[in-house]
Amino acid sequence: MPIIDVAVPVPLRQTFSYTSEQQLEPGVRVSVPFGRRQLIGVVTASYNDPAGETESEVKLKAVTEVLDEQPLFDATLQALTQWLATYYHHPIGEVWATVMPTRLRKGGALSDSVPALTLTEAGQAEAQTPTLRGKKQLECIALLARGPVASEEIKTKFSNAVLKALEEKALTTQTSIRLTEKQDWASFSLQQTPPVASTEQGVAIAAINQQASHFVPFLLDGVTGSGKTEVYLQVIEPVLKQGRQVLILVPEIGLTPQTVGRFERRFGINVGVLHSQMTDLARLKVWQQARRGELGIIIGTRSAIFTPLKRPGMIIVDEEHDESFKQQDGLRYHARDLAVKRAHTENVPLILGSATPSLESLNNALNKRYTHLTLSQRAGGASHTQLKVLDSRDQPLHAGIAQGLISIMRSHLQQGNQVLVFLNRRGFAPAVLCHHCGQTVDCKSCERPFTYHKSQGRLQCHHCGASRRMPQQCSECNSHDLQTSGIGTEQLEQGLGQLFPDVQQVRIDSDAVKGKDKLITRLDEINARKYQLLVGTQILSKGHHFPHVTLVVVLDCDGALFSADFRAAEKLAQLITQLAGRAGRASKPGEMWLQTDNPGHPLLQDLINNGFAHFARQALQERKLGALPPYSSQAIFRAEAREAGLAANLLQQIRDCYRASVNVAKGQFIGPLPCLIEKRQGRFRYMLVLQSQQRAALHSWLKHHLPEVEALPLAGKVRWSLDIDPVDLS
Repeated sequence: MPIIDVAVPVPLRQTFSYTSEQQLEPGVRVSVPFGRRQLIGVVTASYNDPAGETESEVKLKAVTEVLDEQPLFDATLQALTQWLATYYHHPIGEVWATVMPTRLRKGGALSDSVPALTLTEAGQAEAQTPTLRGKKQLECIALLARGPVASEEIKTKFSNAVLKALEEKALTTQTSIRLTEKQDWASFSLQQTPPVASTEQGVAIAAINQQASHFVPFLLDGVTGSGKTEVYLQVIEPVLKQGRQVLILVPEIGLTPQTVGRFERRFGINVGVLHSQMTDLARLKVWQQARRGELGIIIGTRSAIFTPLKRPGMIIVDEEHDESFKQQDGLRYHARDLAVKRAHTENVPLILGSATPSLESLNNALNKRYTHLTLSQRAGGASHTQLKVLDSRDQPLHAGIAQGLISIMRSHLQQGNQVLVFLNRRGFAPAVLCHHCGQTVDCKSCERPFTYHKSQGRLQCHHCGASRRMPQQCSECNSHDLQTSGIGTEQLEQGLGQLFPDVQQVRIDSDAVKGKDKLITRLDEINARKYQLLVGTQILSKGHHFPHVTLVVVLDCDGALFSADFRAAEKLAQLITQLAGRAGRASKPGEMWLQTDNPGHPLLQDLINNGFAHFARQALQERKLGALPPYSSQAIFRAEAREAGLAANLLQQIRDCYRASVNVAKGQFIGPLPCLIEKRQGRFRYMLVLQSQQRAALHSWLKHHLPEVEALPLAGKVRWSLDIDPVDLS
């Protein structure tokens, strides 16, 4: 009887053997018994055991059900999954669970059609001449009047009571709709005439087109507004004409609609979209269409890197420096690094685009591992944004803004331009304290001050999500004199309303743009000039095109200048440069003001006088002297427990496991020491950093000693994780 090895979604670094009545190819899903549970796993190997030797040693269980007739995943994705498990030292079953769409992970069938709801003739008449009184029923009828809707999706919008009522009134009936549809996208014709490329754009386009038939990694290093997207559009055109597919990764959901719209307008074909706000069914539809070759362009966020492609032709990672490409829990993969590996495996060109490249990618380009393409001029003759520093020491502040800046803002607003004010702190105030005894109102689980959200009248912890009402008195001295300390975007919005009462403003942060499509709506309104003052957090820095913004004001950038994280300077420089790129993108010149109490800080002076490119090369020299990434490789063991001693003790035992290997190879330990956020959700958090200038040596240590780590008594009592190539120390 055939024996098959199955990767099941459990935290064990191995596959499990089962018997099967038939030979099964790798990549097929099966349902198997695991303890008292039935789990969905993926076949990784299949072989005959004619002598029955395997079964004689241990009684193997049989596969319960075979879910697929053919492998769902081609050899490339199977190899990529195995590489992920090996490189990130993660259980293979959990890797497969990450790679698969949710419906497939739960055992759903990969079918051409799904159950749907549609209107009957009576329902069509009701849609034309409404007689129902129920508001939700009328909304459901209006939705179905546009066409059948998958049952799974409509149940997320309307309650069972509403759907049952319509069915009992014979207004709706069951039907089915196809998930996939044939599209002849390879015979497209351009819907827009491409603009004439600049000299630098032309050089980049020619270089990429000359290498379009095989793997070459390109770093497209272009200043903000230099036309990187236009380069993408022009190099994609010949790839599509060859009938080959293009996968594009973007860092934020908010960037997806404007990117998709631009590609659809240029090529006139449907573009597949993948991001976390889509329903499981909608994601599966795009996944299936891409797998069958029915989509020429797929645009998505981090997890889209796992999308199967029938005829891969190119992979693009836009804003490749962005931290959101790094998964921070479970399988801690980096989508940019995985894109490099996948492009190499698929033998297709890879484009990494950014105005502020990560130091890792820049180092690869400077060392000729990547082809370095530079766009130093803004498109359309737009001028570079001027960076300036405003010394806020000894200046009176109004809503957190120095008097000198208020005059500058008023000048730009009076000219009819838009002004963007950036503050990377949402809420009304980051702390509430007693004016009598000085005690702050802290989150007990994290031992950090609550943030006051005035619009909700509540305190929130931005570390664990805990929430409580605003107290009436101090818990220590019972004084009623509680005051807020510091300023957040809510308070800034209120203060700007008092300073500029006649100016329309909008706040863009994760509190203000909750809900589907709300961010997209706000961005459209900004470009339609409904608002003159834009107030927000990092959401506003992510590659948006605001042609009418001529002034960017950055408040409170001092905190990052003195962070314990060695990457803080790089992140701040990237953020400032990206924000500067929001101004002066059209014919009007732009300027940016940094309000700071440290105007002479070397980082700020370097950025202002020499630009990001010079800063990045200086930062690389500093990293080299300190033997820090990218000149070394790091892995972090993190542990958290209710008692600080347990977490620290486990990491000390892990350090002892690795001590001999690391010392022999001249590696380095840092820790155990508290994480930058030491306590979260009632758990104390510690970390142990392993570092080596030889990547292979580091991975060899990890692989060799992980069984010892897992066998430690404390390893079963303390929550711990391993992070390869970490991007933050929090």
